[in-house]
Amino acid sequence: MECIFCKIAQKELPTKLIYEDNLVVAFDDLHPRAPIHKLIIPRKHIATLNDITDIDMPLIGHILHTAQKLAKDCDIAEQGYRVVNNCNAGAGQTVFHLHFHLLGGREMSWPPG
Repeated sequence: MECIFCKIAQKELPTKLIYEDNLVVAFDDLHPRAPIHKLIIPRKHIATLNDITDIDMPLIGHILHTAQKLAKDCDIAEQGYRVVNNCNAGAGQTVFHLHFHLLGGREMSWPPG
């Protein structure tokens, strides 16, 4: 498989992980859109949000709990932060391995797109 995020999750590519456990890894986004911009990815390959199944529900909850933990660790939980998932190319997804962006450290505008 040639998925860059799978290679990061399996530690086949050198990446400074800021968090890892048996289900997910997190690291800084290479092209940050905010002062705090982390990516949270499951170790399991799931291409898009459309591809999750009932079996994956605990994993999705774990990803969101990890986002909350990282927001606290990065001292942005009280100020506010955004968790974003882009599903498919029309929404801006460029790596087809499920991932969530944790963004914070600045005022967010609405609508985001």
